[in-house]
Amino acid sequence: MNPEGYPCEVAPLQGGRYDELPAQSSAPTMVQFTTVNITTEPPQDHIIWSLCSLVYLNPFCLGLAALIYSIKARDRKVVGDLEGARHYGSTARCLNIISTVLTSIGILVLIRIFVGLTNFLMSLKFT
Repeated sequence: MNPEGYPCEVAPLQGGRYDELPAQSSAPTMVQFTTVNITTEPPQDHIIWSLCSLVYLNPFCLGLAALIYSIKARDRKVVGDLEGARHYGSTARCLNIISTVLTSIGILVLIRIFVGLTNFLMSLKFT
């Protein structure tokens, strides 16, 4: 593919010559390669969040499932399977989000019930 005598980094763009203006140089045009290093950040395993989801209330054992997927993501990352680690980490994140939302809703409902019950008992006490 490259002409004889030219290394791969320096190959002329075109083999033939065209009529050139006198001001142009007759040196062949060289190809320049640019290397772009893209650094991808390693996939996250969300293990701390999974541990917190497991310890605090843990609705429907979602925290346990998130912890299992987090450990699988960490194992895949150690092995070098970044795509598998990304997949397991994403699943762990979704389970953690669902667990956190359900726990928050549960806490808000319990606070509302407590406030309502306190108001009801206070109204009975004064009548």
